[in-house]
Amino acid sequence: MSQIPQRIAALRSAMQQHGIAATLIPSSDPHLSEYLPGYWQGRRWLSGFHGSVGLLIVTADFAGLWADSRYWVQAEQELAGSGITLMKIQTAASTQHLDWLAANLASGDSLAVDGDVLGLAAARALQTALDSAGIALRTDLDLLQSVWTERPTLPAAAVYQHLPPHASVGRMEKLAALRAAMQQAGAGWHFISTLDDIAWLTNLRGSDVNYNPVFIAHLLLGMDDATLFVGAGKVDAELAAVLARDGIAIAGYRDTKQALQQLPAASRLLLDPRRITLGLRQAIPDSVQVCEQINPSTMLKSRKTATEAAHVRQAMEQDGAALAEFFAWFEANVGRSRITELTIDEQITAARARRPGFVCPSFATIAGFNANGALPHYRATEHSHSEIAGDGLLLIDSGGQYLSGTTDITRVVAVGTPSAEQKRDFTLVLKGMMALSMAHFPAGTLSPMLDALARAPIWQADIDFGHGVGHGVGYFLNVHEGPQSISRSLPDASMAMQAGMITSNEPGIYRPGKWGVRIENLLLNVAAADNEFASFLKFETLTLCPIDTRCIDRSLLQANEIDWLNRYHAEVRARLAPLVSGDALAWLQQATAAI
Repeated sequence: MSQIPQRIAALRSAMQQHGIAATLIPSSDPHLSEYLPGYWQGRRWLSGFHGSVGLLIVTADFAGLWADSRYWVQAEQELAGSGITLMKIQTAASTQHLDWLAANLASGDSLAVDGDVLGLAAARALQTALDSAGIALRTDLDLLQSVWTERPTLPAAAVYQHLPPHASVGRMEKLAALRAAMQQAGAGWHFISTLDDIAWLTNLRGSDVNYNPVFIAHLLLGMDDATLFVGAGKVDAELAAVLARDGIAIAGYRDTKQALQQLPAASRLLLDPRRITLGLRQAIPDSVQVCEQINPSTMLKSRKTATEAAHVRQAMEQDGAALAEFFAWFEANVGRSRITELTIDEQITAARARRPGFVCPSFATIAGFNANGALPHYRATEHSHSEIAGDGLLLIDSGGQYLSGTTDITRVVAVGTPSAEQKRDFTLVLKGMMALSMAHFPAGTLSPMLDALARAPIWQADIDFGHGVGHGVGYFLNVHEGPQSISRSLPDASMAMQAGMITSNEPGIYRPGKWGVRIENLLLNVAAADNEFASFLKFETLTLCPIDTRCIDRSLLQANEIDWLNRYHAEVRARLAPLVSGDALAWLQQATAAI
């Protein structure tokens, strides 16, 4: 933190040299990824704030970090003494920074932001706000390059194939489906920058981004061929030959813009304006007609095939068995030996690592005891963490990447004796989770419309929470994927719920300084009925792990809710029992006993 003022001062010096009044540093890379390689962690390097979302604005006499309510406590702690002001916003989609820029910069001033990491949709909104105030936008400068002398290099890990039986659909079949969508849009070319779309389409995986098995690349497709732009040495000769047979050529990562600039005049290019940066969009010649719509691959990969769903069920069984071993260890040791939030992460990751097909965690484990559990994106560190001791609630949000699927689960467990108030909160969250789990809805229902189902029991108690109820989940890919989102987002047609989609179900209650409750399962859209009214879908619960009945206020549950919970626990016991033994089996049998 002592270095932050020096870094801000160096940036201001570079701004002065270029005649820049303000610089905006977003939390993004040329692929608009959620988790960023070190090379593009400029906002973290400049501010010291480690949250995954937020943007930094620096002027000659002001520095501010815009962060939403999930990160306020963390940001206040990490920004202390830096000279950077926390600018509180309610949601990550807030545009309050645009109003601030228009109000605090003078007409004729210039704002700099690296166009290569600025999303096209965000750039358009920014340009509109600045134009109205007479402020110039400079997107041709990466001021970080001149002040970040120890900037990390780009990732160099090798790319590898995701192979059968887990990759059950071949890349040629996927390419054919994508080209059919291109043809329907009247486009002869298609450009993709989002890493999970590229990994899914090519059946390739990598380790360039923490927790997500993707690799840094761009992809340009024609109707007969394709070019994968990737760092030198990341694709070996043997893999390059395999890809060549499927019509995919390899080119240098930094050759992407040149390839876009050389697209044939009068050709038609399909691209997704929400999934491309301004810098790449500007490389496309005016002579090329651009068709803007969601990447077809985003829609295609969201709908898991029956074979993929079967593999995910197997991954859930292995994940559930690992969690049974972990919780058996935890119950045997809590109160008897020293356990911290860091210990939770170590033990849960070790339990998963013993399971076949495990690759890595799917995100950084959140283990928050009592007050720390009230921070939805809390992260224990060596310098700041709690011991698990005394009475309270321990919230654990974790997941694994397996060759056969991606998991994401949250459980809250009792430590000692939970209070009546804690049981009430837990039960309200459980009621919300079960309400969504039991939903039936017409195929094509826009996913944000389902958000209120999980909130209703919590709202009934005059309580709410600040995050969405659910996000899409990939197949051995990103733990957060679209297009569907069960949240209060403004819905659009791409969010239509279709069979095969996997979505999280994670309502919560958070009492600052006291405790937090979140219960999360993953759900699969499956057919429910087909009648004169509509084709209906329902949810199949994929996650297999007991819910701590010690935390339940049974008087708040209805008969159908008790029945759901007992049937869920019976299935968990039946499917996990063959995979565990000893203490883990004993714990599983006790934890799944009917109430």
